[in-house]
Amino acid sequence: MKIDSNQWDIVLQGSSPKTGNQILKLLPVESEVRTWGEEIYFSIPLSLPEENAQSIVSLGDVAYWPEGQCFCVFFGKTPLTSTLDEIKPASPVNVFGKVLGDLESLKTVKPSVIALLERI
Repeated sequence: MKIDSNQWDIVLQGSSPKTGNQILKLLPVESEVRTWGEEIYFSIPLSLPEENAQSIVSLGDVAYWPEGQCFCVFFGKTPLTSTLDEIKPASPVNVFGKVLGDLESLKTVKPSVIALLERI
């Protein structure tokens, strides 16, 4: 994932492998970033059902949000989160990946910039 001059690698893993494979087929894709607490999310042109959807995620999880048709990256607390042990998305998400590397740098991402998802 590239945003501005930063890049984060994402490895496919998690409880929603079909979701991850569908997103891989879609790449490359660009979209405008939105933030919600310490979550980056952006719409992608894909409508998928829930697949082992989770209402609690872990630090660094990458997920698809079926309700909003969005790609999500969780790097800290959302407005619904009380502790980092229970990071809560707005509604259940399909976790299909994990961000590798520095999660702190995700805190510098501002809304309205363009994110690029591509396979490397």
